[in-house]
Amino acid sequence: MEDVRNVGVEAGVGLTALMVAAARAIETHRPDSLADDAYAEHFVRAATASADWPVRPAQVRGGEANPLWGRLGRYFGLRTRVLDDFLLRAAHSGVRQVVLFGAGLDTRAFRIDWPPGLVVYEIDRDGVLAFKHRVLDGLAAVPRARRRPIAVDLRDDWILPLAEAGFDPAAPTAWLAEGLLLYLPPPAERGLIESVDRLSAPGSVLACEVKLGLESPQVRSSPVYTTARQEIGVDLLALFDGEPRPDSVGHLAELGWSATVRTPFDFARHHGRDLLPVPNDSLASNRWIFAGKPGAHP
Repeated sequence: MEDVRNVGVEAGVGLTALMVAAARAIETHRPDSLADDAYAEHFVRAATASADWPVRPAQVRGGEANPLWGRLGRYFGLRTRVLDDFLLRAAHSGVRQVVLFGAGLDTRAFRIDWPPGLVVYEIDRDGVLAFKHRVLDGLAAVPRARRRPIAVDLRDDWILPLAEAGFDPAAPTAWLAEGLLLYLPPPAERGLIESVDRLSAPGSVLACEVKLGLESPQVRSSPVYTTARQEIGVDLLALFDGEPRPDSVGHLAELGWSATVRTPFDFARHHGRDLLPVPNDSLASNRWIFAGKPGAHP
């Protein structure tokens, strides 16, 4: 397997970070926007691979009918809002440390109005974080929380660097794996959840995105996937891990966590988004898991 530990955003999974950033930029400029990320379009324009991608609704060829920037883009906007709300609820309930796995071009440390004293740990590969810092430094961006980036590949030991950055396993934590687990081999997904459990004090919470099972050939040929390949050269299916997915909800339950599983369509209805299931839907197997480790905060 190619060693991508120091590869930035111009290849492989790094390109998906740019794709999501472009979707957030477009979402920011929608009249019915669910999420506001003023930094997203700067990431897109700063990378050679994405310099000519759309960052505003008027630049999207085909408008809302475009499967990539319309349907999938709105999905990313919805996901951003839902997970923003999840982290803010945790923060306002007393959690003071947030860990972002595969943080990519996530700018939550900069754009969310966090309570005082909160620390955001961003874990990702060195090449991705270096690109991110270059763009944010150029904008003189100032974080709204104590931000501690950790340059490490999640296939390597990330627990020691997290501890060295000041993480406190005795304090409740909000963990987030957004758009990450579907790229990991099943043993890595199970290992990450077990590590989160070991490091979580009572009152900790976890949100993650998973896919159920393997998608059919009909789904794999759906417009979302084909348009991503044709328009921006991102082959999502080649990047997804091809092994049968583990039962992460069951695993969390075995570890004593309570977990709720929701579909994106549940939240689309709640937020008034016109995101409905379609035949051979690439979003049909996506699930968002929200879990908590029982017990009062220490």
